[in-house]
Amino acid sequence: MAGSEFGTIFHISTWGESHGKGLGVVIDGCPAGLPLVEEDFTSYMERRRPNGGKLSTKRKEPDAVEILSGTFEGVTTGTPISLLIRNTDQHSQDYTAIADIFRPAHADFGFQTKYGVRDYRGGGRSSARETAARVAAAAVSTKILHSMGITFETRVTAIGGVPFEDSEAVVDESRSRGDSLGSEVHCTVRGVPAGIGDPVFDKLDAALAGAIFSIGAVRSLDIGDGHKVSSMHGSENNDSFVVRGGKVIPETNHAGGILGGISTGAPIELHVYFKPTPSISLPQKTVNRAGEEVEISIHGRHDPVIGPRAAVVVESMASLVILDQMMKNMTARLSSLQEFYRK
Repeated sequence: MAGSEFGTIFHISTWGESHGKGLGVVIDGCPAGLPLVEEDFTSYMERRRPNGGKLSTKRKEPDAVEILSGTFEGVTTGTPISLLIRNTDQHSQDYTAIADIFRPAHADFGFQTKYGVRDYRGGGRSSARETAARVAAAAVSTKILHSMGITFETRVTAIGGVPFEDSEAVVDESRSRGDSLGSEVHCTVRGVPAGIGDPVFDKLDAALAGAIFSIGAVRSLDIGDGHKVSSMHGSENNDSFVVRGGKVIPETNHAGGILGGISTGAPIELHVYFKPTPSISLPQKTVNRAGEEVEISIHGRHDPVIGPRAAVVVESMASLVILDQMMKNMTARLSSLQEFYRK
């Protein structure tokens, strides 16, 4: 299978399935000298894993990360870092009833058509559980970015079109009917210096868009004012530049921190929109592998809404992109090379 690798210099390769023995990631390109121990992953994995509440599945995975290579005495060595997350709470029998049925709004039909075989247990490689490996990788990239003063603020802003803080009743009503809801996540990245990204095919916003859309349930992304700019005048949308503290900065931030594919130094603002969880218990029409029209009602352990557990995945993909782009930017000027190697 192609498509399981991401990044150019800070490069990751994820592997594993939802109901296999485990999943994980190999990170190549992490600089030597970064303090890194297994406890560094805990807070990130806690944000992604189910908590048993109203907004998450009842699947209980500890999501403990094991470092198999790439560190010595608690410090990265510059060699590939291999991380393992073991699966411990699979209920594969929950999926036997849909082994030959294409679930609506899932990857089943496309996967079967492409490969001629699929792991139907929880979606296999197409499962949202795959994102645990991305979050583990981003625990490393984010630690590097934090050391350079770059921070992330990520939160769910809406569920089912209702502001997050007012959404409990909407979630309860939907869940009681066996249905699910869509959601919105907002990620702000502060401290990214101006000048990161390239102006043509490798724009920073293009790289971020590709990364965010690689998250399975994402259906839309706004950067800055996003789709709203189509109804604005140039005089409203344009960000004037000013000098503050001897530094050139945008006075406003309609562009969301990126112009011409290159960061402006203003906060990068991402608004990410997730579709409703496709696994619902309401009856739905579909087709089986024999080409027969059938009805399906999906049971088992599923999130009623995706955003609360996916927020850290959005942040993780942004982190991986930004670090990789900053590493690539080291060769943008001859003077940078000369200054480094004169030391």
